[in-house]
Amino acid sequence: MSNYLLCLQIIGGVIAMQKRKLGKTGYSVSIFSLGGESTLERVDRVAEAEKIINRALDLGVNYIDTAPAYGMGGSESNIGRVMSYRRREVFLATKTGNRTYDGTMRQVEKSLAHLQTNYLDLYQLHDMQTREDLKQALAEDGAIKALEQLKSEKVIRNMGITGHKDPSLLIQAIKEYPFDCLLISLNAGDPHYRSFKQELLPEAVKQNLGIIAMKVTAVGRIFRNEGITKMEQAFGYTLSHPVSTAIIGISTMAEIEENARIANDFKPFAEEEIKYLEKLTAPYAEEANFFKHYW
Repeated sequence: MSNYLLCLQIIGGVIAMQKRKLGKTGYSVSIFSLGGESTLERVDRVAEAEKIINRALDLGVNYIDTAPAYGMGGSESNIGRVMSYRRREVFLATKTGNRTYDGTMRQVEKSLAHLQTNYLDLYQLHDMQTREDLKQALAEDGAIKALEQLKSEKVIRNMGITGHKDPSLLIQAIKEYPFDCLLISLNAGDPHYRSFKQELLPEAVKQNLGIIAMKVTAVGRIFRNEGITKMEQAFGYTLSHPVSTAIIGISTMAEIEENARIANDFKPFAEEEIKYLEKLTAPYAEEANFFKHYW
């Protein structure tokens, strides 16, 4: 895990959140990062969302991920309220769900306005699911041409791609195009079906991509009385792999505190513990991988 060396920063005698290098981007990001769903996407919980974001930043989180699809723009708008006064503290990532040049250029204008910023640290092709999706996005009039232009104009600093269904499709994508970052699903149930860990992760590490993990808890489905029972297990499993960070959607202030504590205390699991957690999820592997089947 040499390319993902853990770092501790001491600030005022307090240990700040552990960080890892975000691949070849030149950034170091907190190992716990804030996902833009759950409370953050709720337009009826604006004040609570703002408190959660501010508390996350206070605790050392420096990476926030969102998308226009989350809360139909509510997530970007809620995050934007905080970005209006704390933008410099955050590596900010959002996405385009459009596969065309024109559609993506329209989309980025809306995202920048919602997020109250004039640049993005990472702009990603969102939720790549089919070969046709990829072909259209990488075409001469595809979304990738918009990303290239935006990067040349310094509107975006890095380009990425995301997916949670088919690791083979993302292998094709990162072999066909030199992305900077990759957002993938990775939890203890992953090895049992279309494994991102086994199929995609080695190639992503080889290319020195900034690897961001998601679906750490499978939206809570990873937890069972007879299976994984604690966030320390679920989160620790993901962080014990060569990923730069893991994004987690937050519902309450208590969850922020818990995840920050886990990230601060984290030590990589031994291989025996990793295998044990994978074995625990085997009886409910379909639920742990539900997003590969149904989303």
